[in-house]
Amino acid sequence: MFNQCCRSNNTGKGLGVHKNDTAPFSWWDIPLALVLLTRLPIPRLPDGVFARQSRAAWAFPLAGLSVGVMACVVGWIGRAADLPDFAVATLVVAVLIAATGAMHEDGLADTFDGLWGGFTPERRLEIMKDSHIGTYGVLALLLAQMLRIFAVAALIDEGMFTGLLAACLFSRALMPPLMWALPNARKSGLSHSVGAPQGLAVVTGLAVALVLSLVLLGASALVPAFWAMIAACCVATLAKRKIGGQTGDILGATQSLSEIAFLLALAALI
Repeated sequence: MFNQCCRSNNTGKGLGVHKNDTAPFSWWDIPLALVLLTRLPIPRLPDGVFARQSRAAWAFPLAGLSVGVMACVVGWIGRAADLPDFAVATLVVAVLIAATGAMHEDGLADTFDGLWGGFTPERRLEIMKDSHIGTYGVLALLLAQMLRIFAVAALIDEGMFTGLLAACLFSRALMPPLMWALPNARKSGLSHSVGAPQGLAVVTGLAVALVLSLVLLGASALVPAFWAMIAACCVATLAKRKIGGQTGDILGATQSLSEIAFLLALAALI
């Protein structure tokens, strides 16, 4: 779920960045969120910034907004070129996948393979860790991307690129609540290394996402946001019951499914 290529150097000295930085918020959290959640070419960050990985959870929606802006630019260009809506939607989704290195899609596939491919928590976690993809994962990816493209095409047909932006940012605000509420099922891996965010970071991230969504869509953002939260709750419930907690793959699946739920709900309103 998280970008493994965390880039750092020793330039933290003199920049007010310390490894024991415990401030609840920092401007460094924004580029750190981009490093964690995207494959965008972010400049190398000071060493001390990476000690703030769990505190940077409030900035996850801003990382989603950045990815969404890139996708919308491609969508605007495609629409200006008079491409069919489904072609534009496919290009938009391709940009969303490329900008994150398909980390959320990988988590979605691993989650479906693991949760439905094993009969014990230990076996499910073992399957999720396996780099090979199974039948459940393939079907999950295929159906999820079909729904995603259809929903994006419906929004593009109405010129509602703001809806795509809201879906991208709000879905990423729903990962920290799972990190906070559920224990790490594997006690290792990237999700474990990032750590559980504090409640303040979780609430702030949700507030940032809700405010930005309301700015972009007005009151019509409330219904899609509700269904996105329902999707996240469903993933959390399944993860708790089947593996006893969350992993990076579970968080990736949460983002993917909540984004699709947001898009579908919004498409149903227009």
